[in-house]
Order: sequence, then C-alpha cells, then structure tokens
Amino acid sequence: MKRKIFTILMMGMCVFGYSQSTDLARIEYMYVPQANSGNSITRFRALAQIPIPLDKELNRLFVVGLGYRNTGLTIQDPVPFETSPLDHLHQIEGYVGYLFKVSENWRLGAKVGARINSNLEGKVISDDVIYETAVYAIHDMKDANVGKPYRWILGLTYSTTPGRNYPLPLINYFREFHPNWTYTLGVPKTNIRHYLNDNHKDALQAFVTLDNFFSNIQNNIVIDGKTAENVSMTIILGGLGYEHFFTEHLLYYMYATHSVSNDFRLRDNERNDIYTFNDQNTFYFRSGIKFKF
Repeated sequence: MKRKIFTILMMGMCVFGYSQSTDLARIEYMYVPQANSGNSITRFRALAQIPIPLDKELNRLFVVGLGYRNTGLTIQDPVPFETSPLDHLHQIEGYVGYLFKVSENWRLGAKVGARINSNLEGKVISDDVIYETAVYAIHDMKDANVGKPYRWILGLTYSTTPGRNYPLPLINYFREFHPNWTYTLGVPKTNIRHYLNDNHKDALQAFVTLDNFFSNIQNNIVIDGKTAENVSMTIILGGLGYEHFFTEHLLYYMYATHSVSNDFRLRDNERNDIYTFNDQNTFYFRSGIKFKF
C-alpha cells in the first residue's frame, strides 16, 4: 500500500515537470564550449515539485512547481555589440497543476504557470514574462502485472514565447523490455538504458535529445540598424550518459554529448535572425543529482 501511495504521488509530480521530464527534484550544471571559438555557455538549474493529495484515495492531486535556471554566456569572439548584457540570463518559473484518475490505469492532468525569461538588467517588464499551459494524459502500466512494464504520457503544451503561436506536442513512451534494459521514445528525448548490475545501481544510456534556452533582452541591442530583442539557443544532441542510483529514485548522472544541430542567435520578436553566433557543432557536458519517477 505504501508503495502504491508513493508511486501515485511521484506520477502526480513528474507529469508537471519541464517538457516530458519525469524529474521530481533536480540540481544540475551544464557546460557547452563552442567549437573553434572562445565562446562558451554554462547553466545552473534547480527544480522542485510538491504534490498535495485532495482525497485519501489519491484520485485527485494538486501540484505546485518551482524552477530556476541561470545561463551564463561567455562571448570572446569579436562581435559588433557590447556583450555584457548577455552575461547572465535568468529563468524563474512557477506553476500549479491538477491531476485526476479516470480509470485504474489512466489519469488526466492540466497545468498553468508563468516564467520570467530575462537578463534582468532592471525591474521585470511585460516582455520578460511568458505564460504557459498544458494538458496531459497518462497511461501507466509500470507497476501493473504485465510482462513488459510500460508507460505513456501524451499531451500538448502552449506558451506565449514570441514568434511561437502554436502548441507543441509532449510524447513519452517508456518500456522495460528486459530486466536490465529499458527505452524511452519521445519529444524532446529518446534513449536506451542498460543497467550494469541486477540491483540497478549503475546504468549506461545512449540518447538523442533537444536542449534550449530563451531570454528577453531588456535593453534591446541594435546591430546595423536592426533591433535584437531576445537571445535563444536550440541544440539537437546525441551522446552517452552514466547514472549511479543511490536509491530507486535518487541518482547522480553525467552526460557527454556532441551536437548535430546548433542554433545560437539574437532575434527580434518575430523570430527574424539579427545575429548568428558560432553555430558549429560542439561538445556538451551535463551533470547533476535528481530525484525522479
């Protein structure tokens, strides 16, 4: 019974995480050295989510989530503008969600929230704030009496990010196809994991994933008569990772990857490119501790 309660609480928290993430709490550091360049990108990220049961049967859950990211840009290549406004980019996020059971193995959820994405050179302004909403459906058979446990998470997410006036899909399919092998198919991450021991203390994984950031520039940058209103990066990555599980849900991880697509640019609010930084593919390192479902 205690395991069932824990599993349901974990599900309620994980579904409201970033994108398809099943992380309940995370502290992470990332480093991206730009290839053939003095530029580099660092990021510190922290996430926490709190479930609040609304009934004893745990058929309804209320979830509160908080997140923070600090992205640092070191730009040493010659550029036609002052780079100090881009030294530190902040993302501060808060959201609430509601999850309810519709059948033995199906749950539906919804989430609303807001983010501050900005270099915060002054007080928060309207362009710094992005609102978001999402709906989810979960079909969970991880703890059911089935030969190969699996879980589906399907949904749509929408935000008021400038130039993106359409919803994005959330797809996550997890399956255990061998006692020491699992895979996940989804957006933004697909992976295959192999546990190195039967007690599942250590694991290796190969994966393809999408990473990105977006930030408003409070004091716009003018380049050759064009105005850059935000800075963003989107990277498609492939690589390998190592994980050490202290418990079934608490682990340390370390990923080493290489990008296959690297889009790092200043843009206006219509997503027109104003200035492109070094866009050569590069290595990418990420490490942290997380508590996951």
